[in-house]
Amino acid sequence: MLPERLHRTAQRRPAVALRLAGEGADVALTYVSAADRAKEVVPGIEALGRKAVAIQADSADPAAVADSVEQTAATLGGLDVLVNNAGIFPFGPVEDVTLAEIDRTLAVHVRAVFLATQATLPHMGHGGRVISIGSCWATRVPVPNVTLYAMSKSTLVGFTKGLAHDVAPKGITANIVDVANAVAFLAGPEAQWITGTTLAVDGGYTA
Repeated sequence: MLPERLHRTAQRRPAVALRLAGEGADVALTYVSAADRAKEVVPGIEALGRKAVAIQADSADPAAVADSVEQTAATLGGLDVLVNNAGIFPFGPVEDVTLAEIDRTLAVHVRAVFLATQATLPHMGHGGRVISIGSCWATRVPVPNVTLYAMSKSTLVGFTKGLAHDVAPKGITANIVDVANAVAFLAGPEAQWITGTTLAVDGGYTA
């Protein structure tokens, strides 16, 4: 059984929210503009007997990130698991990437992860979990035009390794992964000795 209170920072992968709710977690999820899609996930979670809340928050907005965590903690009565799941996919040759694209990508993939984690830790007790959604392109980039995306995702590796040491005394783990079942495993009690690592579920793509 998973901890009961969970916050995930994007609605991009409803399978993650539903999988974790199926394991016994109450779930808060955020969305930028797809309110209808986000709110469609809420009844699915409630049908599993868990609490659910959808919060409008742009992960590129620092205040919105912090506020969404505080809303989650207030609504669910605390936080046990944070899933940093917000993501965008910038694509194009390096020479065509604009400053605005760089800023937004780093804001969503890097700054929001740090800020959401920072805001969550005061609400987490022993056994908490910080799980960030990574990418196999963080370590292996076999195609052109994804340099900005790959760079932004690769920062999660350093963040997670450093965080694992920082929160270890509190019994909290920090890991990276990319699919719902693996997220559920890392959020559960069987993964208490797994921290500071990337769990690749990629069919051998990065082997």
